Amino acid sequence: MLHGIDVSAYQSSSYDTDGLSFAFVKATEGHSYVNPRLTAQTKTARDAGLVVGFYHFLWPGNLTAQADYFLRHAPDRPGDVLAVDWETTGDGTHASNAEKDRFIRRLKESRPDNRVVLYANRHYWLTVDTTSYAGDGLWIADYVTAGKPRIEAKWLFHQYTSEPHDKNVARFASKAALRKWAAGA
Repeated sequence: MLHGIDVSAYQSSSYDTDGLSFAFVKATEGHSYVNPRLTAQTKTARDAGLVVGFYHFLWPGNLTAQADYFLRHAPDRPGDVLAVDWETTGDGTHASNAEKDRFIRRLKESRPDNRVVLYANRHYWLTVDTTSYAGDGLWIADYVTAGKPRIEAKWLFHQYTSEPHDKNVARFASKAALRKWAAGA
């Protein structure tokens, strides 16, 4: 199993990459927020030779505008992974299943050279999701033993803690295997 991290504006631009194979960087949220550390955090991951992914925190409504906003700000590079972060927003709402699915499909249509995955916590996956559509793979958040999320669905990435930062594992035998999967969109 591979180790990785996901970062946002809350983390340093020069985060520790020792022992990591991948990093997901928050790019955007809704249709008006861009991570002010996006460029520097991306550089840190690329300089370390990590497989790089970008995520968008999804809000309900304006799905086409949100997808296009994300695509304008997330670097357009084959082999990078794109992710949609589907959870409760700051105002207590969330995008519907249809909106989540439409957003993922829009990314896949617009960036055919990138894998697209769904990030959801265990609660969302088990009780909110009704379609089980996760694009090219599921990134599940469940704060238990790394690589042992409490779901039956096949997953590719597992966020297992947020202390002291969001730590993840990936279900690949090697960084080369992850890179090959990411490049095979």
